[in-house]
Amino acid sequence: MIQLNVNGRGVSVDADPSTPLLWVLREHLGLTGTKFGCGIAVCGACTVHLNGQPVRSCSTPLSAAAGAQVVTIEAMASDRVGRAVQDAWVRNDVVQCGYCQSGQVMAAAALLRAKRNPSDKDIDEALVGNVCRCGTYARIRAAVKDAAKALG
Repeated sequence: MIQLNVNGRGVSVDADPSTPLLWVLREHLGLTGTKFGCGIAVCGACTVHLNGQPVRSCSTPLSAAAGAQVVTIEAMASDRVGRAVQDAWVRNDVVQCGYCQSGQVMAAAALLRAKRNPSDKDIDEALVGNVCRCGTYARIRAAVKDAAKALG
């Protein structure tokens, strides 16, 4: 059994330590907001926070999360920064197909925790690994700036 803290609650998972965190979240814990995209850590759809840092859960083994704080998209609404990002996403009509959006929101929330007034360059660098096939990048950038403004 591997002990994790997921979205503020302790959980025990009976899985191989090499199992990707993505599959533990989705299959063992029923947290399906984190999406499978590419499986090789290049698209960002599977982004979660591990001890406050955005990571690709498709390539992060369960063993790396043992005893760590894991936060998924499901917890964003209960967090001040996460809620501000989600609200800005709605105000700016970011979502088209929506598949990449949980990863985009997770990356944006991590950025805004580190920098409350990010520049365009900061936003581009923080979200560069998050692919949006619908091409909503201009709206994503606008929403990040909107969330930063809302956070003061």
